Amino acid sequence: MKEYQLEITQSVDYPRCRIYRDFVHTLISDRTLRAEPNSHLFHYTVLCTYANFRTSYLRMDGITYTIRPGEWLCRVSDLMSWFRVRFQHQALAILSSLQQLRLITFSKLERGPLIRYRILAWRTHNTVLDYNCPCQKESGFFFMPISITSKFAGTYRFSELDIILDMWLSTIYKDQGVIGSDLGPVVYYRNGTGNPIISFSELAQRWGRSKSSVGRLLKKLSKLGYISLVSFPGRCGSVIYLNHYLSVMFQVDDVLIGKDEVAMQFNIKIKLPDDPLPADDFPLHTKLRVSEELLCVPKQHISIIVQETAKTLANQGFQCFKCAKAFIKLSPLSVDCQGTNHLSGDLPDQIQMDLVVHCGAGGTAVHFSLSISPAGTIHFERSGMNVCAK
Repeated sequence: MKEYQLEITQSVDYPRCRIYRDFVHTLISDRTLRAEPNSHLFHYTVLCTYANFRTSYLRMDGITYTIRPGEWLCRVSDLMSWFRVRFQHQALAILSSLQQLRLITFSKLERGPLIRYRILAWRTHNTVLDYNCPCQKESGFFFMPISITSKFAGTYRFSELDIILDMWLSTIYKDQGVIGSDLGPVVYYRNGTGNPIISFSELAQRWGRSKSSVGRLLKKLSKLGYISLVSFPGRCGSVIYLNHYLSVMFQVDDVLIGKDEVAMQFNIKIKLPDDPLPADDFPLHTKLRVSEELLCVPKQHISIIVQETAKTLANQGFQCFKCAKAFIKLSPLSVDCQGTNHLSGDLPDQIQMDLVVHCGAGGTAVHFSLSISPAGTIHFERSGMNVCAK
């Protein structure tokens, strides 16, 4: 009887996200980002920022008020400043909209233009302290449920501030189940695939915007330094990394996202013809040198694979394929690399190749591993860099 080893791994999904108050204040004061009257996600986050996390006393206009956890008391003028609206009725309309969504309750006090609001389900997601003490509004953090975005996604047009918060709540870092999260904090909308690549059309549907508007907005956020946008050619989609996530969430230095490394982490789908042209009718490019062990792969397939690889890498800033002095070597992975020669027939449904780009000017040679599966997918993996012989 054969013995087997059973490995059990628990899949954990965190239902809430830590939001730091100083980060929200940064968004409030950043006038380069636009807010709109229906920026409900941003408005709700602002109200949570000022909500008490324990009971305290607030004295306003000669009267002392008891403020309980999840509540706050403020003037209408404060709401107008936070929400970036010009009139009182606009601020009150925003509160009414959030109350209709069953996110808050509020009341207008008769004495002065004061508003008292309460965050519903505050105790569900935040720890409530029993003792009385003043609550700071400029520092510390609170928790927001990630499911809060489902109340807003696809229901109205997201503002620029809403979009930043939506990406922030959906960011993953160093999760083995999410591709590319080891390189940096990546936006992943938990679709169960583990692949954070998303298209502009999907973002447009989620944010209630047009595809062109999404493209312009992401480029703006990239120029402002909020995100690093990695776009793939064709209809493959894009990957979004948050630039200041680590410094805000963990008080550590932010990582620099290398776009050439990001491209190696994802699978790119290609289409190969069922009946390739004969070898004599499809000559290979003069820059491409193919090992004799790859003769079992049609030349037309090889050319398509190399072209798709070149387009993907060039889109990430790797321009060596366009250099007149560079040349490319393509060969099957050796037994030493993978333990099995995939062209020998042991694994006929998968081919793995080694692609080396040599710099003719005496620079470095860059190695890539290509894995081709029957589903028509190329998996890129950067395997290292060696000094090129002159």
